[in-house]
Amino acid sequence: MAASGAVLMGLVEEFVTGQQDSKAADTATGVKTGLFSILELVEALGLCLTSSEPRTRSRGVQLLSHVLQECFSSLSEKEVEVLTAFYENRLKDHYVITPNVLQGIKALTQCSRLPPGLAVSILKSLFQDIHVQSLMQMERSCVYNILLNLMELREEELKGLGADFVFGFVQAIDGEKDPRNLLLAFQIAQNIVWRGYELGNFTEELFEVTSCYFPIDFTPPSNDPHGITQEELILGLRAVLSGTPRFAEFLLPLLIEKLDSDVQGAKLDSLQTLTACASVYGHKELKEFLPGLWASLRREVFQTASEKVEAAGLAALRSLTACLSRSILDSDSEDSLHSFLNLILKDCQHHLCEPDMKLVWPSAKLLQAAASASYRASYTITAAVLPLLLEQYNSHTQSAQRRTLLEVLHGFIQPAQGSLSEEGDESVLSGFQEPLCVLLFSALTEPSPALQATATRTLTALGLQPGLLSESNIELAADHLTRLILREEEPQTCSAAMESAGSLASLHPAAFASKMVPQLKEEIFKEPSEGSEGAPSVEFRQVVRQRCVQALAAVSSQPILVQETAPTLLQVLSCAHTVSGSFSLEEVVSACRSLQQITEQAWETEETGRFFHQTVIPRLLGLAVEAALQDSVGGDPSVPRSPLTEQKVLSAMVPVVSTACGRLLSELTSHTASLAVSLFLEGDVSFLPGNNVPQHVQLLKKQSDGWLQSQLVCLLMACVCSMPRNVSIPQIDRLLSELEELSCMSTHSFSYTSAAKCFAGLVNKQPGGEELDSLVQRTVKRIDSELDCVSSLFRVQNFTLLLWVAKALLLRYHPLSTALTDKLLSLLADSELGPLAADGFSLLMSDSTDVLNRACHAQLRLMYRQRFFTENAPKIVQGFNSAPKEMKSSYLKALSHMLNSLPRQVQLSELPALLPLLLEALSCPDQRVQLSTLSCLHPLLLEPPPALTLQLNALLSRLLALTTSPSMNVRIHSLRCLHALTRFEDHLVLPFRSRVLRALAGPLDDKKRLVRREAVMARGEWFLLGSPGR
Repeated sequence: MAASGAVLMGLVEEFVTGQQDSKAADTATGVKTGLFSILELVEALGLCLTSSEPRTRSRGVQLLSHVLQECFSSLSEKEVEVLTAFYENRLKDHYVITPNVLQGIKALTQCSRLPPGLAVSILKSLFQDIHVQSLMQMERSCVYNILLNLMELREEELKGLGADFVFGFVQAIDGEKDPRNLLLAFQIAQNIVWRGYELGNFTEELFEVTSCYFPIDFTPPSNDPHGITQEELILGLRAVLSGTPRFAEFLLPLLIEKLDSDVQGAKLDSLQTLTACASVYGHKELKEFLPGLWASLRREVFQTASEKVEAAGLAALRSLTACLSRSILDSDSEDSLHSFLNLILKDCQHHLCEPDMKLVWPSAKLLQAAASASYRASYTITAAVLPLLLEQYNSHTQSAQRRTLLEVLHGFIQPAQGSLSEEGDESVLSGFQEPLCVLLFSALTEPSPALQATATRTLTALGLQPGLLSESNIELAADHLTRLILREEEPQTCSAAMESAGSLASLHPAAFASKMVPQLKEEIFKEPSEGSEGAPSVEFRQVVRQRCVQALAAVSSQPILVQETAPTLLQVLSCAHTVSGSFSLEEVVSACRSLQQITEQAWETEETGRFFHQTVIPRLLGLAVEAALQDSVGGDPSVPRSPLTEQKVLSAMVPVVSTACGRLLSELTSHTASLAVSLFLEGDVSFLPGNNVPQHVQLLKKQSDGWLQSQLVCLLMACVCSMPRNVSIPQIDRLLSELEELSCMSTHSFSYTSAAKCFAGLVNKQPGGEELDSLVQRTVKRIDSELDCVSSLFRVQNFTLLLWVAKALLLRYHPLSTALTDKLLSLLADSELGPLAADGFSLLMSDSTDVLNRACHAQLRLMYRQRFFTENAPKIVQGFNSAPKEMKSSYLKALSHMLNSLPRQVQLSELPALLPLLLEALSCPDQRVQLSTLSCLHPLLLEPPPALTLQLNALLSRLLALTTSPSMNVRIHSLRCLHALTRFEDHLVLPFRSRVLRALAGPLDDKKRLVRREAVMARGEWFLLGSPGR
């Protein structure tokens, strides 16, 4: 004990007399480890604390306070009581001691063992002995933290002080200016008003001492280390001012006054504060100020040029109306809401009679904002406004006026969350159901496309509300929308009609299945009336048929509609195959895309999934196989091939099958995979409808003239590669062997590419282990033997398989992916395959649309692009440095493709090391390399990193040279990069201004308009360099 006492005395002596601040931490450590206690420390400090020298006393208190900050949790109740009495007494001491005393009290107020009654004692001592605003910022912050600590720890004791606590707080913060302290002061004030502290006679004083900061006008310095924002202060103060209805008589006149300000920020803050107040106040607090508030809100919406202020004004009006609606408990409050709505109607209603005047829209917005606040408000305003709008629509004959009135009407019909009726209440529009339908159906027959489009949107809004359209009106609406789709030439009207049909069909599927779908189907298969007068042109007929196909997809969300529309689209494909020339290639592709849209938007029900697996997929496969076999060996060369054999159509079928197999989950998924595999491996066509296909077809066998069959492997890929990973693919080993053979030996590009994709998609989902490693190694060995033979006729095919397998393994971080990418890197120096290998890096880094993506349930690890780049960029740089000159372009193209696919932050971090190569790429004669590099550089130049400033001269020279490139795209992208260079600091680019302006004179006369446009924008920015205010 003597030894520990000596150590403690030594620490005290060194800290107090020796001015060694580090000894405070050593002392705290001793207390925490039990070497000595707090009371022993106080005894050791005895002479220091009673010294006649204020600074010695200050050092003693400082040491004790520092230790308390570290050890307050271990204090006993008795120790806290003794230390509190000591610190309270020290508050009366010399002013140099006060900062350290406050730190000690702050530590004690964090102690959970603070005895009852001491919180009040501490507060009284603070309020009596300390003039807070005479302290420095840190000491004032300490006082506010003491108050916050006590409010959390001993709230009931503080409330027992009554209004005295509020009075002391008001005196403490009066005149506070530091934003750091204001945040704390606002938090204390918020606690006072939100937690029910007694304000007594000091309500106005508390309001005055906080509202003097309203509105907040604070701009933090650029180098502010504290990170305090204006938004934080605004929200803190707003929480105080809107926290209690007792502030209403003071705050509302202040808000009205501030709304007269010319400062937009003050207006915005006032409106947002009013919105916040309305959620707390009642009608009694608002009643007296409603006329003044309405006058201010009306002025802001009528006259403001700021969308933000207008939106805030409408939100405030909505909140005020909602507040008055919530307060309806007696006749007095009912009168307040009624009087307020009458004010709004009186000032706005008459403007709706002037659709040509500019005040019609502000008036409509104000009325709609108030109506959206509550069911009562909506009922009152709708009852007054809708008859007027209906009358005005019928009395005006010009399309523009009618359109304006209809758009205003749409705003009242559009349901708002606050104005929805409660259960049992009828809709506010129920009484206007028939006149609204008559008006809308009449507008749909008007010749104005803009009026028709507005009418369809309004009809949709009406139909989406339950019970407002009768069954007969729904059917009539379907007829009108069908007519617009079939007969109107304006795309705007047709698009609006399709959107409306899609929305209404999801709620009323039976009406659209019986009314719209049959008419669309009839139009699709209607024979053209040749030679008849007034018959539509062939071009318009094709447009209408494509519209019908798109409309069938638009309405297909519910199973009842899907089962009507999908067979119709399949019938289009069947007719295109069986009747030559009945449908164009574009129409067939459009039908496939509509089928894809149906699979994407159809409800994921078991019924829908079963329909696609049992009907749609077999029918698509059957048509494709039938077309391929019909047009292969033995076909009449004079008869045009079926459009279903075209690559464009097959590519459009792929997402239909893959989406159905991957998204529409069903127990039939595994069965579908089994059927597809048996079709391609065994030639089993028993499940295909139609029975027009011979048994045991060989779809995966390489044949000299059988590419029409082999290209169907894309449909196999769509089926088996989109299945969830838990679905087992039957005969997987044989299937992979057949796919490998087809991809390596086929001479048809689409066939071997699709086979390679399918092989890669299956490999990606295979479980890891020796079996997968053996498969990959065997495949790579075969690929290597072909690639190493320069005279081989199948190098491109084997390269394609290598590329897709490398991507499949790369996505899942398989260890063997490194060997495959190394092989791809070595091929960059190959004279035949080098350009293909360079483009292959774009495929490795980009997302694939038909296989190896998340929608197909592929194994895909996060940040695989960054990892791939980190591993292979140094290898590309090394290969570039050692490659012969004629092969360097392949390395540059590969590097550019990789950089283009990386996130911007990664690009910035890698730019300094790779910039010389990018500049070299801009000088490469290969235009694809130039274009890829320019695409990579442009986003970096928009926020130029420091590394670019060192190479600015070289970069500028190369960009100017590319403005005369033979390629239009290269010229456009180089001009965009030159435009972006003007974002550099003026002193860096001004020396080049004259040179660039002279060089850009040429592109101003370019023969291509798009190039001239970019040149004008770039030259204009360069011309303005150095101008004041730029």
